[in-house]
Amino acid sequence: MKKHFLHILTAGLLTLTACELDETPYSSIYTDQFYKTSQDAESALLAVYGIIADLYAGPAPLMVSDFSADQVYPRPVVGRDTYTLFSYDPNYTTVKSFSRVNESPQQIWSSCYAGIEKANWVIARVPEVSMDENRKNQILGEAHFLRAFYYWMLTKNFGDVVLKTTPSISEAEAIVGKNTQAEVYQQIYSDLEIATASLPSYTAAMEKGRPSKEVALAMHAKAALYNQDWAVAQQKAQEVINSNKYTLMPDVKDVYNVAKEDVARQENMWAFEAESTNPGRTSQIMGLYGPPNSNSPEYGKTTFGSIFVYPAFYASFAANDKRRQLMDTTYINTKGQVVPQKDVTPITPKGILVKKYQDPNSVASNHANNIPILRLADVYLIAAEAETRQNGPSATAYANINAVRRRAGIDDLPEGLSQPDFINAVLQERSWELFGEGDRWYDLTRTNTFLTVASAAVNDVFKTRSPQAKHRYFPIPQDEINSNPKLEQNPDWN
Repeated sequence: MKKHFLHILTAGLLTLTACELDETPYSSIYTDQFYKTSQDAESALLAVYGIIADLYAGPAPLMVSDFSADQVYPRPVVGRDTYTLFSYDPNYTTVKSFSRVNESPQQIWSSCYAGIEKANWVIARVPEVSMDENRKNQILGEAHFLRAFYYWMLTKNFGDVVLKTTPSISEAEAIVGKNTQAEVYQQIYSDLEIATASLPSYTAAMEKGRPSKEVALAMHAKAALYNQDWAVAQQKAQEVINSNKYTLMPDVKDVYNVAKEDVARQENMWAFEAESTNPGRTSQIMGLYGPPNSNSPEYGKTTFGSIFVYPAFYASFAANDKRRQLMDTTYINTKGQVVPQKDVTPITPKGILVKKYQDPNSVASNHANNIPILRLADVYLIAAEAETRQNGPSATAYANINAVRRRAGIDDLPEGLSQPDFINAVLQERSWELFGEGDRWYDLTRTNTFLTVASAAVNDVFKTRSPQAKHRYFPIPQDEINSNPKLEQNPDWN
């Protein structure tokens, strides 16, 4: 009788315990019997993609970052306001107490390492599969891209993290220590180089949710920007722009129009493709952003009024900026009446709504809005910033930022800006363009401006905020530290 190993996958680093079973298995998935056919390879790859739905269900990538920054704030319920108040600890005690783990850094840690483990298996075993070589190379390119994405998500949230590029088949292989952030970025670069060489260029006929060659280049550019590798960031971003494979939507509001999501992929390069019905996975973000206790023909069938815009951020937009229309102080109710948001919110009379995530045909709070991860507008701004940090405000840098400003309906950036002033203008443009998309906090941490900016972002709900230097990165979940003797906590959290 053959001995088999029972692998128990835990939430974080997929710590493996093994028990030898002298029993005949009647139903099991065992890697020696898997990865034999092209269908096995496709199924394994889909499992790597499936983790994105786990990430965005909460959605942790948006909430832990955006609640920490200066654009939007949560209804002050315990478990969500911990990020705005910077009151979390390495145990994420309050988050656990109020069952908001799927909105927390813990979800990011556990989901990303689950995705990495699945990607490692694909990368290790699919080369042995007998199948069409072109499709095999594309599968491997997608797996490398997804592994890079998960590592990028981890390092921007936690700094130094565990770097593991082979699947775990024993406990000893799973229990490993951290690598430096520089080493993690080198692995991200390596994975994205492979992805770029293996993935096809974008066409409108591509299957939704699949990354193209240009998406891999855009991810490489953004990772390099965060790593302050300006030359690489500028080169990769400019390659995307010069490819002319993607274009900005003429109307910025249409980027978020659920009825136009197919055509919007010309700008929305890669996104979490939410679906409101089965089969499919969705997110709760629409319900959180919509007005309280509402069945709104604008926002969706069921919304809760849980996230609002800081008044100061709303006021920072020029009156003619079309992106300002993606926020509102009123909404339309089921009777077709225009309702001032201040009249219905129990939190503050100054509540301002975000209109980026609306689905009038939602199924309860389940929506079909895509959540952007990489957009062409982002790539333009990456190119503008990286170029300026290297060479000052060149004509190319001006052209890239002005492409975004013109679509927003505002004037071109004034000529003759100094290098610091131009960089500040790009960062401000990123704030206006990408609000509510889980981006702003990482711009503040990578530029080390989070202490002053977050401290100043207050209102009548959160009158004081006190970030500290240690909040640049989230603490590694204490449960992971406890289960892995080689894993050390981030130094500022010891």
